[in-house]
Amino acid sequence: MVERTWLLFLIGAASASALMFAMWLLQLRIRDASHVDVAWAYGTGGLAVLYAALADGGAGNRLLVAVLAAIWGGRLGTYLLLNRIIGKPEDGRYQELRRRWAPHESRAFFFFFQAQAGFVAVFSLPFLFVASDDGSIAPLAWVGAAVALASVAMVSLADRQLATWRGDPANTGRTCRAGLWSWSRHPNYFFEWLHWVAWAVIALTAPNGWIALFVPVFLLYLLFRVTGVPETEAQSLRSRGDDYRRYQDEVSVFVPLPPRRRAAG
Repeated sequence: MVERTWLLFLIGAASASALMFAMWLLQLRIRDASHVDVAWAYGTGGLAVLYAALADGGAGNRLLVAVLAAIWGGRLGTYLLLNRIIGKPEDGRYQELRRRWAPHESRAFFFFFQAQAGFVAVFSLPFLFVASDDGSIAPLAWVGAAVALASVAMVSLADRQLATWRGDPANTGRTCRAGLWSWSRHPNYFFEWLHWVAWAVIALTAPNGWIALFVPVFLLYLLFRVTGVPETEAQSLRSRGDDYRRYQDEVSVFVPLPPRRRAAG
């Protein structure tokens, strides 16, 4: 067991860096960086399991971390692998980066992959604090765990609804308005963010766990200012034009809300 939390964090950060270095070498060989997203999901979940195995916290807290993180990371990583990697060309985002960073793309991608390792380390903080807590599972942690599981289920539901919509040839060129997508333009992002809010709540019951409140705040910034919503909406406007503009007028951008009625005329 590793008694010092800071030492365990360094072990986790070094593991994430090594993983992303291996992924960078892979993209050099196959010239496809899309697998970084899969590595991020599996890596973050795997780091939680590593913390659960090595931390000296209570058995209940370590088991909670291992089970919940494995469910989240396994679902997200497998979804990305099956839907964005196998049999698919390189994601358009990374093709654009490859074009923008030429002729120094290899060096640029190295720093990009290591930045992703940093994100893995940051997002693993709630798992670290909870796994290191030597107390019993607090009632507030059970509430957070329930919200975390519900959030994973809702992200999965949103993904299935979108896949079903896209699988119907009659919907080609049209914006998905099925189920959760009629209440939020990005229900997958919202429930993913809520999952990290839940983990911040769980971590509040652990020593120094308040630091984990930074994680959902940081994710919200990433979604609205770095990647996520702006990039996705720009691509949707390019591909679906006025149909997506009407969707923007009628449906909440993030938090699921009843759709708005358009004014007549």
